Amino acid sequence: MFLGIDLGTTELKVLLLSSDGSVVGTARHSLEISRPRHRWSEQDPDDWWRATRIALSTLRNSHPDAFARVQAIGMSGQMHGAVLLGANDEPLRSAILWNDMRSASECAELEARAPRLREIAGNCAMPGLTAPKLLWLARHEPECFRRVSCVVLPKDYVRLRLTGIKLTDASDASGTLWLDVGRRQWSDELLHACDMTQMQVPRIVEGCQATGVVLASVASELGLSPNVLVAAGGGDTATSALGVGATEPGEGFLSLGTSGVLSVVTERFRPSPELGLHALCHAIPDRWHRTSVVLSAASCIRWLCKLTSADETALLAEVEGVSASGRTKAPLFLPYLSGERTPHNDPYAQGVFCGLNQSTDRATLAYSVIEGVTFALSDGLDALRTDGTQETLVNLIGGGARSTFWAQLLVDVLGIVLRRPFDTHYIAALGAARLGWLAAGGDFPVVVRTQSLSQEFFPDDERRQILSERLASYRFLYRQMRPLFPR
Repeated sequence: MFLGIDLGTTELKVLLLSSDGSVVGTARHSLEISRPRHRWSEQDPDDWWRATRIALSTLRNSHPDAFARVQAIGMSGQMHGAVLLGANDEPLRSAILWNDMRSASECAELEARAPRLREIAGNCAMPGLTAPKLLWLARHEPECFRRVSCVVLPKDYVRLRLTGIKLTDASDASGTLWLDVGRRQWSDELLHACDMTQMQVPRIVEGCQATGVVLASVASELGLSPNVLVAAGGGDTATSALGVGATEPGEGFLSLGTSGVLSVVTERFRPSPELGLHALCHAIPDRWHRTSVVLSAASCIRWLCKLTSADETALLAEVEGVSASGRTKAPLFLPYLSGERTPHNDPYAQGVFCGLNQSTDRATLAYSVIEGVTFALSDGLDALRTDGTQETLVNLIGGGARSTFWAQLLVDVLGIVLRRPFDTHYIAALGAARLGWLAAGGDFPVVVRTQSLSQEFFPDDERRQILSERLASYRFLYRQMRPLFPR
């Protein structure tokens, strides 16, 4: 058996994988985000460890015999978060997350300090990424900055608690702005721009390599057998790709999670930072990703549910009842509740409803929300194609992928075919478990296989034409609003 641990933003998920390739069981535990100030987003790293123990306990209770046969563990996690460790490896403060926008001004400072940043890191400076957070820390919390012994990424803090080892992988490290992404190693030049050294970042290995074993005391507490291997793992972009079997150029996925991610595998490092795209390492050697990111995707639906006291499943069902004419007259929605990355790189962007009237109801608002997220993803696809990326096979994953209505809306707007696997919710955890299996000596073609198909979605030309007119209005609305956001 092989165990995948996926540390998301709103949930920690675990998955048990058998050596015949079947998923034996899953479990999850919810996580809360702290927003102590406007545009801040934080979590307590110890909450991640508590969630890990609870989810693993649930999984063990459900599948005791299989759990006892776990041979290796793979890790997956939300990217870009800064976990600041002191000399005793204890967190110095709450972790600053990927959707935290406080370091917008530090991004310009970083680009000035490191003129070759985009060339080396393959990404422009964005406040959600790790490096600008450290410049913010040095300026606003200098005493904390002076005490930083090591900066680790979220999943690597869970690894530290599991194994006692500080270590990361190339895919997760490529989202920090400290990595030479083409060479897959830390850049002294980029670290120096943040007044840091290689002593303050963990060693890098490939995601499919073993990094040690679970501590004996932890294994005893969790009910694991002794000497369970722990693989390096990957950032959630890379592990999601492995979960759907995307390893060859052109293969990829579209994820409707807290954020919206459209990622395509490439055979080499191909940066396009001027388009707001991320060039990231895959969790396997000699492969990279080109990735567009919408910072708020399915989280927009959760936000609307909270606002209107609605159940998410029920609200998505209500959307299907909105008439075709109602959709063409629905308000436009800019889904920038946490700023935006691709293609705008606009940390000041905000959510906007435009076109409310007396007849607007909750279901119509929900339609506007999923349409707005879809339009934002279309902007990301256009950015990918502008620089020559050609997708050959795109899988639809994430919590929002369970909505057939949303899946059809996506293909009607994007004009591509989407393939939805049977299990869309635990894909990153599956990819993590596969990395654990590879670290234990698994044969790559046996371990990394394409997910079983649930359904394919094809665009409808008539609906696509109608939606293209609303997409043009959506883009016009953003252009008009952008100068107002910083005020």
